[in-house]
Amino acid sequence: MQTRRLTAEDVDAMYIINEQGLPGTGKVSPNDLVALLNRSTVALGRFQNNDLIGFVLCLPPGTDYGSPNYGWFNQRYDAFVYVDRVAVAVAHQNKGVGSNLYQHVISYAQEQGVPVAAEVNLAPPNPGSMRFHRRFAFEEVGVLHHDAKSVSMLLRR
Repeated sequence: MQTRRLTAEDVDAMYIINEQGLPGTGKVSPNDLVALLNRSTVALGRFQNNDLIGFVLCLPPGTDYGSPNYGWFNQRYDAFVYVDRVAVAVAHQNKGVGSNLYQHVISYAQEQGVPVAAEVNLAPPNPGSMRFHRRFAFEEVGVLHHDAKSVSMLLRR
């Protein structure tokens, strides 16, 4: 397996994997993924035999992005790397793919001297993602309620 920077050529595979992760990953179109890719400071994919099996997209503060979750962190913190989405193909879940991607994100954040910001759905619940983030020492710093959804706002200092 290899990890490399994502490109626009990876968007179709990213879209398929993102759809498999709903509702936890959040619904986006292929065009939305291209826009996120262009805004990302960390945009990494994990590949097996040149096939994308998981990816992570992270944004810096101060980016023009309409997500209320991202906006919550942007209003409260001057410096961070925001995990907008991490998604792993169903056939490759629980095999260390997400952990590998998060190790890269954490290394990047440490090099930059900033915390990692993320959120996990509380309603609808996503207990697997919450366990995953706890393993990486994320702490809840708030809860955001919007629409029919509530999310736990997490920070890894």
